[in-house]
Amino acid sequence: MPEWIAVCGVDDIDLEDVVPFRHEGNDYAVYRSPDNTFFATAGHCTHERQLLCDGLVMDGVIECPKHNGRFDYTTGRAQGAPAMTDLPTYQVKIEAGTVHIEIG
Repeated sequence: MPEWIAVCGVDDIDLEDVVPFRHEGNDYAVYRSPDNTFFATAGHCTHERQLLCDGLVMDGVIECPKHNGRFDYTTGRAQGAPAMTDLPTYQVKIEAGTVHIEIG
């Protein structure tokens, strides 16, 4: 059954940045776009499971720090080799200045 989990405050994520979040042994990545919209994906690259929170965020894309696999963080879509499998994405909502993601 899906549940909403509080991740962090909205001010804890800079524009065009990513923060990691771990819940019950699973890693997630939460992004803040240049237009102040929040997104969430799985926290590991689908190529070799490197944590994405150490990657570069720019123009709606997260780049994996290991082999430069790139993903559109708004849709999870892989942008080409070496990352060929899309990232799972999660719904995000903001309540009282807190970012929540829906998991489950």
